[in-house]
Amino acid sequence: MVRGLYTAYTGMVNEQKRLDIISNNLANSATVGYKAENVTSRAFKDVIATKIRDGSNGYVDVPIGTMNLGVKIGETYVDWTQGSLRETDNTYDIAIQGDGFFAVNVTDANGNEETMYTRNGKFTITSEGYVVDCDGNHLQGAGGDVQIPTDAVDVAIKNDGSIYADGVLVDTIALADFEDYNYLDLYGENMFRALDGAQQKNATGAMLQGFTEQSNANVIDQMVSMITITRAYEAGQKMIQTQDTLIGKAVNDVGKV
Repeated sequence: MVRGLYTAYTGMVNEQKRLDIISNNLANSATVGYKAENVTSRAFKDVIATKIRDGSNGYVDVPIGTMNLGVKIGETYVDWTQGSLRETDNTYDIAIQGDGFFAVNVTDANGNEETMYTRNGKFTITSEGYVVDCDGNHLQGAGGDVQIPTDAVDVAIKNDGSIYADGVLVDTIALADFEDYNYLDLYGENMFRALDGAQQKNATGAMLQGFTEQSNANVIDQMVSMITITRAYEAGQKMIQTQDTLIGKAVNDVGKV
């Protein structure tokens, strides 16, 4: 009976962690460039069960097989599928159609700079002409931080990332891509840090000016998953209540005999 309590407990904890991930997907269903996370469940390793010597077997230990002690989170992974493209007609909104990431220069609270990667192409321009994201991180080009003349009247961004200001080439957006996305670690909502061992390759995606890539989290699918998780959690609650009743009977009724 105690094992039943523990098994139900592990199931409820597992469903709570799954619910946290689904809730985060729903919260970011309108976040530009967001990639949904998914999670798998797996059982704990089986353990060998032995019937300790008692009178029924001449006081000899008898192996009775294996048993499992519950469930746990197996793997949390990112869904890299392309999100839908939304036309905004904003000059500095850029969507990537295909594979690749924008490289942005991120500065932390201690002043340390690091290159991060994102699919969020909602950019603006500063008073100095730098192209930045919503957090003020500088978009990277072939020459470093992308900077556009502040007096430019017409800014055109081609599919290959080349930027023309009044017909003059000023920079080319540097798209990055990787051989194995398992070497990318989520940073914040929709940025990724390249881990040791990450190998870059040429990006094949095309850039579309005046568009943004929307979140690939499907709200309906996420809601269905949330309902399924809630029902599994309720089943764990009922199992604990049942086990509690059985323990109560064992203590209060059987114990009197």
